[in-house]
Amino acid sequence: MRHNAIVPYLLIMVFGIGLIFALSFMGLNQGTEKAGKEENKGNETVATAPEDFYKQNCSSCHGDQYQGGVGPALKGVGSRLSEDEIKDVLKNGRGQMPAGLVPDNQLDAMAKWLMSLK
Repeated sequence: MRHNAIVPYLLIMVFGIGLIFALSFMGLNQGTEKAGKEENKGNETVATAPEDFYKQNCSSCHGDQYQGGVGPALKGVGSRLSEDEIKDVLKNGRGQMPAGLVPDNQLDAMAKWLMSLK
């Protein structure tokens, strides 16, 4: 019956390791601060101004001049979609664009900036 004494220790160890992983990944989902600023996270600076955010997170699909690529061109998007429709796309995604790329606290600023692209 000596083998049964090891089981509680193994369960505690597995639970502890799982808890460490869960807590470490929770920190990865922290939102950025107010729009128009930059936040320093460790060695990486995360842009929060709409144009800087675009350059870091969106230009690989929508182009460095908003001309499109994998994603559609964004020049004149304000004449095709309303500000609320743009916010909906930013929040929920569309086509190949996944949901949640723009943090909720930046949706308004990002949508207004996209509306201004000509």
